[in-house]
Amino acid sequence: MGRPVLAAVAVVVTIVAVVFAFQRKLVYFPSPGPLPSAEEVLPGGRDVRLVTADGLMLDGWHFEVRDAPATVIVFPGNGGNREGRIPLARSLTDRGLSVLLFDYRGYGGNPGEPSEEGLTYDARAALDLVDGPVIYLGESLGAAVAVELATYHAPLGLVLRSPFASLAAVGSHHYPWLPVKMLLRDKYPVLDRVSAVDVPVTVILGTADSVVPAAQSREVAAAARARLIEIEGADHNDEVLCSGPQVIDAVLSVR
Repeated sequence: MGRPVLAAVAVVVTIVAVVFAFQRKLVYFPSPGPLPSAEEVLPGGRDVRLVTADGLMLDGWHFEVRDAPATVIVFPGNGGNREGRIPLARSLTDRGLSVLLFDYRGYGGNPGEPSEEGLTYDARAALDLVDGPVIYLGESLGAAVAVELATYHAPLGLVLRSPFASLAAVGSHHYPWLPVKMLLRDKYPVLDRVSAVDVPVTVILGTADSVVPAAQSREVAAAARARLIEIEGADHNDEVLCSGPQVIDAVLSVR
């Protein structure tokens, strides 16, 4: 090989090596704490602490509504912290459902570093905190976490907002020039897992989603035999997809 070719190969190898080493920085975007108390967020809210199987203590907020038929466990996406989910919690509690908001390891001032295995532990710790019927509401990456938990403990129902087929699939969409599937440590195989979940599933997508292609969310809906709600013109982080009436109504329909 000539020098130009060798130089090009060296550049590609270096890029791949850097992406492999720092890939989780491209997947997880936590916002730090400190955060207000649950009581400051919503009257009657309670600060809670989740204890994971690998020994971490994670902070969360539990908003319990008297005589609620179920508790909604919210599995956040890959960005921010639970403070950004306050409008969602307010809308759900206003409609008579209890809500558990929590942050994964590394988010909201919690200890630890996020990973697929770690978020699996975090989800189980959240479930352990709730007595009675539960509904899982997963946002994007959180949809993958919720689906995995549903294979472990079936909820009343699953509401998946902007789910991807797998992390490799959505990564390949954004980085088509990289061997994403080969490089990834965290897999999140939603499409493979959701077909084994035997509970009512609703998938909500925005037709203008620039993060998770709408086609991937439709694939998940088909595999889950789910009710599909498409919000025309909505992008990934638009308010209508985060806490809009279609999202609230979809959760309320799980009874």
